[in-house]
Amino acid sequence: MRVLLSTCGSRGDVEPLVALAVRLRELGAEVRMCASPSSADRLAEAGVPHVPVGLAHEGMLLQEGMPPPSAEEERKFAAMAIDMQFDQVPPGAEGCDVVVATGELAHATGVRSVAEKLGIPYFYAAYSPNYLPSSNYHPPEDERTTPGVTDFGVLWAERAQRFTERYGEALDSRRAAIGLAPVEDVFRYGYGDRPWLAADPVLAPVDPELDAVQTGAWILPDERPLPADLEEFLAAGPPPVYVGFGSASGPGLADATKTAIEAIRAQGHRVILSRGWADLVLPDDGADCFGVGEVNIQALFGRVAAALHKGSAGTLHLATRAGIPQLVLPRHTDQPYFAGRVTELGIGVALEERPVPTFDTFSAALTQALSPETRARAKAVADQARTDGRTAAAELLFEAAGQGKLTVPA
Repeated sequence: MRVLLSTCGSRGDVEPLVALAVRLRELGAEVRMCASPSSADRLAEAGVPHVPVGLAHEGMLLQEGMPPPSAEEERKFAAMAIDMQFDQVPPGAEGCDVVVATGELAHATGVRSVAEKLGIPYFYAAYSPNYLPSSNYHPPEDERTTPGVTDFGVLWAERAQRFTERYGEALDSRRAAIGLAPVEDVFRYGYGDRPWLAADPVLAPVDPELDAVQTGAWILPDERPLPADLEEFLAAGPPPVYVGFGSASGPGLADATKTAIEAIRAQGHRVILSRGWADLVLPDDGADCFGVGEVNIQALFGRVAAALHKGSAGTLHLATRAGIPQLVLPRHTDQPYFAGRVTELGIGVALEERPVPTFDTFSAALTQALSPETRARAKAVADQARTDGRTAAAELLFEAAGQGKLTVPA
């Protein structure tokens, strides 16, 4: 069986597909991945053949605080997003038996069109329930909405209409060029006939209203050792508090980080700061603080007292599995949903981002997160959130490709 995995996004979008690719390879499948050129090093490290699609992701991000694009600019961006899939995905899809897309839905509509032309089964997977349309969830707050509208169903309908207005013309034009019919509902087309939810059912249960399949999270066990200097820091004192925001950037993040570190140190805790894309810096050279770049987060989370992060699916799943209390400072996309789940499960504290949380707010949240009750709850939930999503997804793909029921080696 040959599988094409496709995504458009940052490391958080790529990493679950790397996990699935490795598991598929272990089970005898051939795998290749369409992803941003900036993913080349990570895919080479994992031994996954890479088909570069799109621009380097960092170059496509709009800086926070910039004005929104004009209508003409939006049309150009939409056409470019669709064109890149039709132009660059086909070489990767040739000879494949099944296709899985994740991430940006616009890219997924192009990927599904390529799969449709080749007669290949297609699946779309979301990493968070709030990316699957439902009257029980607010859509991701990454686009404008009509002021005063609170009905989730109406908000999703508005989102679908805007999506079709933005991408429909460009998609249908490229489909016509390869002999495919127009798509009436572009939004639903990208999701496929029955979307998947690649998230843990304890942490992010699928909405029973939806006709969707929950596989569980796709997490690759990371066996890399921690750097020697980080090991020395960890051994020199009690478990520190981790602070890191991954690919987040923009105004307020540096100030929030500085205030959070001050609150953590004021309670006598040490700090590990992940620099991330924002290249965050420590406030001073104090021996109680340590800065890191790319490290094995799975190993590190097993050694810290708590983690402050933005609440994206990947980081939140790893922190939950590590059994550590979490402080979540959500910004957009899936983060508000997962911040709410942290609160509902009692495994940490969600903070409001704007205005930047104060010293007192961070202090109170840290005290609650490190309480015996929250620590105990975090450990209890960690024992439950262990679904093997990679193997579940692999079984579905083998069946879809006509390979029969997969017999997983013991």
